[in-house]
Amino acid sequence: MGDHKEQPLRVGAAVRRRRRALDLTLAVVAERSGLSVPFLSQIENERARPSQTSLEKLADALRTTAVELLAAADPACSVDVVRAEGAEEWAEPRVRSLVRGHHQMHASEFTGDHDAGRELQFRNDQLMYVAEGAVEIEAEGRAYRLGRGDTLYLTGGVRHRWRATVPETRLLVVAVAEHIEALRDTKPRR
Repeated sequence: MGDHKEQPLRVGAAVRRRRRALDLTLAVVAERSGLSVPFLSQIENERARPSQTSLEKLADALRTTAVELLAAADPACSVDVVRAEGAEEWAEPRVRSLVRGHHQMHASEFTGDHDAGRELQFRNDQLMYVAEGAVEIEAEGRAYRLGRGDTLYLTGGVRHRWRATVPETRLLVVAVAEHIEALRDTKPRR
């Protein structure tokens, strides 16, 4: 019995990602493909599945192939287990992805240190959780020392860097995927 079961693919998410990556409107894609804007909207929102012919027209309009769109599609429903087997055999430091594939969330486990002098900045929010050991994180000009069980939440755009201060530190980083356009609520709160 496997850990991952094949499910029908959600092509709409792949179509939307590709269209946005090319900075195209639905109207432009409709004009290029000969498909209607309402139909394209239904595809992107998973309310309609394109036929093979429509998928090929759509792929041409998006300067890709139907095969590539299907490969980038998300499973409609999935459960995927990433096993830790063999992780202890890797040389220090190391990073291990905890989520496979193209999803709305990314998660990584860092063991040991990494390039501590490297400044990082991500488009979307992320949560850093110290599973073992301790880290020092510099963000927005302030230093934060975190120990086992501590978390730090960074909103998108915050420049930061981190370093392990204890050998064998394990830091989990969970983030909204870079291909997702996370929108901020700009309305004033009452």
